[in-house]
Amino acid sequence: MISVMDGSHGSGGPPLAQRMHEAFSCEGRLAASPQFEYRPQQQRMAQLVAQALEGNRALVCEAATGVGKSLAYLLPSVTFALERERKAIISTHTIALQEQLMHKDLPIVRQLTGPFHAELLKGRNNYLCPTRLKSVYAQGGDLFSSGEASDLALLMDWQRENPQGSLSEMNFQVGARLWSMVRSEPHACTPRRCPPGSGCVYQEVRRRMAAAQVLVLNHTLFFTLLSSSEELLAEDANFIFPQDFVVLDEAHTIENIAAHAFGTHVSESGLRFELGRLYNPRTRKGFFQAAGDGQAVGEVTQAITSIENFFSDLQERCRFSAAQAREFRFREPPDIDNALSLPLQRVAQCAQRLGDAARSEGQRLELLDVAKRLSAARVALNHFLDQQEDGHVYWAERSGGEQKQLSLHSAPVDVAPKLQEIFFCGGKACVMTSATLGVGDDEGLGYFRGRVGAQKAEGAQIESPFDFRRQMKLHLVRRMPEPREPGYAEAMQERVEQFLEMSCGRAFVLFTNYSLLTQLADAIEPFCAKQGWALLVQGRGLSRTQMLHQFKEDRHSVLFGTDSFWTGVDVPGESLSNVIITRLPFAVPDHPLIASRLEHLQEQGRNSFSEYSVPEAILKLRQGVGRLIRTRSDEGMVAILDPRILTKPYGRAFMASLPECPVKIHS
Repeated sequence: MISVMDGSHGSGGPPLAQRMHEAFSCEGRLAASPQFEYRPQQQRMAQLVAQALEGNRALVCEAATGVGKSLAYLLPSVTFALERERKAIISTHTIALQEQLMHKDLPIVRQLTGPFHAELLKGRNNYLCPTRLKSVYAQGGDLFSSGEASDLALLMDWQRENPQGSLSEMNFQVGARLWSMVRSEPHACTPRRCPPGSGCVYQEVRRRMAAAQVLVLNHTLFFTLLSSSEELLAEDANFIFPQDFVVLDEAHTIENIAAHAFGTHVSESGLRFELGRLYNPRTRKGFFQAAGDGQAVGEVTQAITSIENFFSDLQERCRFSAAQAREFRFREPPDIDNALSLPLQRVAQCAQRLGDAARSEGQRLELLDVAKRLSAARVALNHFLDQQEDGHVYWAERSGGEQKQLSLHSAPVDVAPKLQEIFFCGGKACVMTSATLGVGDDEGLGYFRGRVGAQKAEGAQIESPFDFRRQMKLHLVRRMPEPREPGYAEAMQERVEQFLEMSCGRAFVLFTNYSLLTQLADAIEPFCAKQGWALLVQGRGLSRTQMLHQFKEDRHSVLFGTDSFWTGVDVPGESLSNVIITRLPFAVPDHPLIASRLEHLQEQGRNSFSEYSVPEAILKLRQGVGRLIRTRSDEGMVAILDPRILTKPYGRAFMASLPECPVKIHS
C-alpha cells in the first residue's frame, strides 16, 4: 500500500495525485476508519487538488454536498505542505466550517500524515494585549469614565484568570472605546514590546503562525492580511507567507468580500470614536485631557462640531427614497465643501505633537496611532469626495436606530482583474471550492470563473453522491398572484400551510423580503399553535444560533428566515424535512454595488439580467435548496412557490441547476 507520505520532495516516489487516489480508495489508509465511506467523487477531488498543488496551478472546483470536500482538499494540502516545507493557508467564510476543520477534519488528517502544526487564526482585534492593558490601567482615572473604569477592573481580573483567552471567550461585555484601547493593535502590540514571556496572546499566536504548517482563517482576515503593509507579508510570499499556497472554501462569497476589502469606508461614528479616545466632551476624559493640553482639547471640540455639520449637510444631499431607504448612490462628486479635512488634520497634528513629547512609550504609541488613523480617515474622505477612482461606485449608507448615522463607501465594480492578479498569475498553487459555483448550464463553471478572474484556471464540477431521486421530491406551483396583486399574502399563507401539513412542520420557510416574512408569520402563527409546532421567526429576539438550536431540539418546529438562513446552515436528520422557497431569490438592484454591476455589463453591450441577475439568483436558490439533504439518510421535500420557474423562459435554467428528483406540479 502506498503511504500518503511516500513521495517526499526529491525522493522520486509516486506523484501526490496517485497517492491521493490510493488514500481515498476502498483499500486505502482512510478505509481503516469505521466512519470512512468510499466516495469516488471525493477521491476524484483529492486527485484534482493534488495535481493543482504539484503543478503550481489554480483549480476552481464545485464539490456538491456529500462529496466530503474538506478532507478531499485537506489531505493533499497537508501532505504537500509537509513534503515541500510550504505553508498551507485554508480560508473559509463561516466560523462553523473553521471549527469543523480544526476539531474534526484535521485530526483525521493527522492520523494519516503524522504530526503537524495547525493554527486557527482570528483577527488581531479579538486579542487582548496585556502591555496596553497595564498601560491604560495606570492612567485609568484620566482616560475613563466611572463605568469604563469598572469594566477595566473586570478586564484585569479576567486576564489574570484567562491569560490565553480572546474576546469571544469573555463572559461579559466591555464598551467599544475601552476595548479599542486594550486590544492588540499594530502600533502598540509589537514583538519588541510584547516579547516571549510577556503573556501577549496575539504575539504568541503570531510566533506560532510563523512556525505552523497549516493556517485556518476566514476570507475577511485573509484579504486584510493580503493588503496589510504592517502585518505579515514577506518578499517571497505567494500570498502572505514565504512560499505559501491557498485553499479558499465557500468561495462563492469571494467576490463580495473582495469588493469590500478593496473599497473605501468612512463613517461618522468611526470618526467620533477616534476623537473620543483623545477627548470625550461628555465625560471630559481622554489622552488630551490627561496631558492637560487645552489647545488640543479645543481642536477636538471643534472637529466634533465640524463632523456634525458636515454629515448633516451631506445627508441633505442624499435623496433617500422609500425604495432606497438605506443607501444613496453618488453618480458624481457631491457638491459640498470638504469642511472636515482641516479640523481632522489639526487634531492629528496635536496627537503627533503630544505623542512625540510623551514620557511613557505606551502613551506615545497610542497618540501616534490615533494621529495615523485620523490622517488615513482624512485621505479616505478626500478619496470619496473627489471620486477619481475609475471603475468604482460611491454611495452613502444610513444606519442606527433612527437611521441618523451616515457612512460613506466606495468599491470596485469589477474585482475580476484584481483577483486575477492575486490568485491566477505567476504560477501559484490556489484552489477555490464550494458546493455551489455553477449555474446549471455553464460547462466548466464559466460564470463564477469570469466573476473572479479565473478564466485560465482549470474548472471542475463534482456531483453529489446522494440519491436525490430517492431522497428528495420537488413541489412546484403553477399559479400564484403577483406580489403586488390583491390576495397575494392570503394565497402565500394557504400554500405555506399546505406544504407544512405535508411535512408535519419540520420546515425552513425562506424569504427574500423581510416585510412578507413578518406579515406571514403573524398570519400563520395560530395555525402552527393549533398543530403544536413552535414557530421561530428571524428578528424576534433570538439570535441565529439560538434559533437553530431550538429548531434542532424540537422535531416539529417551523423556522421563518431571510438571507442568513439560505446558506451556511447544517441541520441533518428529520428535524429539517421540508424547505419552502417563497420566491426566486433575485437580488433587488437597489444596492449601489449591484446596480453598478448591472450597468457595467450593459455598457459592454451584454444582457445584465441573463448574465448577472439570473445566475446570481440560481446560485442562491441552490444554496437554499441545499439546506435539505445533508446526509445519505436524509429525506424530504422542497416546495418552490414562485410560478416563474415554470412560466418564464429563464425558469429552465433554474430547473437545470437543481438535483434530478421527482417533481410534482400543483395547479
